[in-house]
Amino acid sequence: MKRLWIMGGAALAVFLTGCASMPDYSASPNYDVEKGVFVHPDGDQNDKSIGDLLGLMRKVLTRPSDPAKKSGFPVIAPSPEAAFDAASPDANSVIWIGHSTLVFEHQGLRVMTDPIFSDRASPVSFAGPKRVVPPALGILDLPPIDVVVISHSHYDHLDLPSIRQLLVAQPDIHYVVPLGIAPLLAKVGVRNVTEIDWWQSHMVAGVKITAAPVHHWSSRAPFNRNRTQWAGFMVQFADGYKFYFAGDSGYGGDFVKTRERLGTPNFAAIPIGAYEPRNFMKSSHVNPEEAVQIFQDLEVQNAVAIHWGTFKLTLEQMAEPPVRLAAALKAAAIVPARFRALTHGERWDL
Repeated sequence: MKRLWIMGGAALAVFLTGCASMPDYSASPNYDVEKGVFVHPDGDQNDKSIGDLLGLMRKVLTRPSDPAKKSGFPVIAPSPEAAFDAASPDANSVIWIGHSTLVFEHQGLRVMTDPIFSDRASPVSFAGPKRVVPPALGILDLPPIDVVVISHSHYDHLDLPSIRQLLVAQPDIHYVVPLGIAPLLAKVGVRNVTEIDWWQSHMVAGVKITAAPVHHWSSRAPFNRNRTQWAGFMVQFADGYKFYFAGDSGYGGDFVKTRERLGTPNFAAIPIGAYEPRNFMKSSHVNPEEAVQIFQDLEVQNAVAIHWGTFKLTLEQMAEPPVRLAAALKAAAIVPARFRALTHGERWDL
């Protein structure tokens, strides 16, 4: 235990080793020039200190063992040919690779979200949250990806080693990110990247991508909190079909506002995990019941559950989120097949 704690301290020490210089974001209405940070219109409710975060890390490490950390979860490991039908331009599907990483395909175009293929969600290989389930597909097994969206800078969502490998394997991918993320991607050689502010849009590969506000925060070091922006994304295809990716979020009024401003999505990826202790995580991560409320706020047709079952980040048992999701859907009289927690590697043909 002491060794784990020392390694965690070492990882935090790495956090301190220089961050990318920030461009001038003073023109953004979501940037506090005096403080040099991005802000949500509702204010910063994610005000936990470094000590608070270390305390949670210690509780995660010292709590009784989570069975899933030893046994993991089932993984469907299909061949790339089985996972993606490259011959069908009409394919309309999603495959969950793990955590918040998925590939959504519509009209022959593929969008990947928050790619993390590394063994740990950490700046170092010897400490930090470790995968309990391997990626269902490796980077070299992926089909051609047109666009990658990255929701924010936390290590379980922005994994630079994975981005570096993606760049080598598929150098033509275009990255769409919130403000402040491009300098981080530049560290590993990514130049094909566009930053957009909340409610701004960018056209790429025939799709319109719009960033939307969510209740969260950003950091890659103890003292650079909220120096980069965080976002959800609405992806609109040429035929009007909309895919919404929530990224990471606490619950708030953003989802109703997103639907009102950007329209009702046909499909959404909504987080359901990493929510306990509730008083600590409520402003950062929704629980399954709140995920169902997001589903209703968006008035979405179908949704896939993300941000669960891959890394042990908080205190709830890793197998709990899908169970609570099923109960919440039943309580809300929503057909379970409309909001699914997939098996790692499972493809859902919509």
